[in-house]
Amino acid sequence: MIENRPGGPEEDRLLDHEVDGIREYDNPMPRWWLYILYATILYAFVYALNIIPGVGSGQGRIANYETEMAAMRSTREAAAASAGPVTPEAIFAVVGDAGALSKGRERFKATCSPCHREDGGGSIGPNLTDEFWIHGGSPLQILTTVNEGVVAKGMPAWGQVLKPDELTAVVAYVTTLRGTNPANAKAPQGDRAVSNPASASADSAKASP
Repeated sequence: MIENRPGGPEEDRLLDHEVDGIREYDNPMPRWWLYILYATILYAFVYALNIIPGVGSGQGRIANYETEMAAMRSTREAAAASAGPVTPEAIFAVVGDAGALSKGRERFKATCSPCHREDGGGSIGPNLTDEFWIHGGSPLQILTTVNEGVVAKGMPAWGQVLKPDELTAVVAYVTTLRGTNPANAKAPQGDRAVSNPASASADSAKASP
């Protein structure tokens, strides 16, 4: 029977198990080979995460992200500049446009309904169907709230996500929710707004999302 080889490497030993009278040596891979394997795995990990400039695609994950964000901001600023300032009249024009209002309703369902419910009755966020508003209920006040968000209360700044026309469409749709009185709506919060949102048109020069 084969025994441990005298003078062999310390880790090169005869294993305990036996199959059909045959036993085998535990003969590890050369350390230099293992080091190359480990280095290859590490390189693949770094390459996949793209965390080091020059290793992976582009200039590195962070640099790529900053480049993409700068391009997005530039595109959004150009779109906002071409759209011009938003006025209450522009918002109410969307209310009268069935196609644009439908887009606002769909965007509201996708982004706002988790907090305000699909019918606007309020859940985590406040009720949007009554006459009471925490941050103002005029069209431009609603626009400012949606555009800038309310970080302290967990509402994101949707102006950083939505395109200018989407932002206007959402606000237009929100103005149509007032007085719809959905079932089990959340209790009023904030101050009573003007009964006719159109009377807030004097604020038109203040908003530009």
